[in-house]
Amino acid sequence: MMFPTETVWGIFLISQMYIGVLGNSLLFGLHMYIFLIQPHLKKPISSFFMHLTLVNILTIIFTLLLHVASSFGVRRFLDDVGCQAILFSCRVCRGLSIFTTSLLSAFQAITISPRNSQWEWLKLKLSAWTFPSFFFFWIINMLICIHIIQTVKSTGNFTVPGHGYTHPYCQTIRVSNSVAMKSYEFISVIVIYDVVFVALMIYSSLYMVILLYRHHRRAQHVRSHRLSSLVSPEHKAAHAILLLLGCFVFFYCSNNLVTLYSFYIHEKILRLEGIVAVLSSCYPTICPFLLMRNNKIISQFTSTLSMMKVTCPQKEFHG
Repeated sequence: MMFPTETVWGIFLISQMYIGVLGNSLLFGLHMYIFLIQPHLKKPISSFFMHLTLVNILTIIFTLLLHVASSFGVRRFLDDVGCQAILFSCRVCRGLSIFTTSLLSAFQAITISPRNSQWEWLKLKLSAWTFPSFFFFWIINMLICIHIIQTVKSTGNFTVPGHGYTHPYCQTIRVSNSVAMKSYEFISVIVIYDVVFVALMIYSSLYMVILLYRHHRRAQHVRSHRLSSLVSPEHKAAHAILLLLGCFVFFYCSNNLVTLYSFYIHEKILRLEGIVAVLSSCYPTICPFLLMRNNKIISQFTSTLSMMKVTCPQKEFHG
């Protein structure tokens, strides 16, 4: 018999999945519309947004799907191959999310850098390097995560308490010393990968904030008093950058701390794995809404819808 708390937990997970997939789909559809229908509005950064939203959608689905099924009492949902495919996809998408977010910050930092800066030579090559870099890191992340296929099986075949990943459907198996050594190498590579790209993200984001602050200080001398009393575009952009960076770092650190705790405790707590899944999906869920806040096309679209709502009742009244 399924407990009411499990039902509430399952509804919460479905709600998060729905909101995350919907938000990322809207942002992806917006940039696809620009790419296909209005190519004159297309910008090089659009490809980053499209790739990031696609990775976010896959991350949310692969991360929450198992926990949604288990919360509603579905048994034997996956076999060995299914567990390996789902967890492999989760790790690949997580790595691609970190890579794309950090590359997006670096791209923005290089784009707004002064013409006489040391990054000037990169501006002309950014567009040409975008898609090859996406393809290269898809391959890199897939090669890094191949190790998961060797160490994860379905819990329907065995039950092994101890260190490692566990779930109602999937669990880490005991491995030989050689495979265990590869596990430590795998964790080391993941840590180095994360540290490099998170450091790049923080550096490029802080660099952008400093540039925008300096530009705002120079612009204050030429603006009128009335305009200077309003919130400047520089402050809005800097706020958006810091908000996106803060959300990523907060959920990234929280997820890693809870993951490490759940990995090393001997008595496994299945609900703890659900909390890890929620934390892993929080940034992909929030990300599109942060990116759409100051989007001019979104603002124009919503204002057009508002005008249509106002004019339609007037036509009915006069008709």
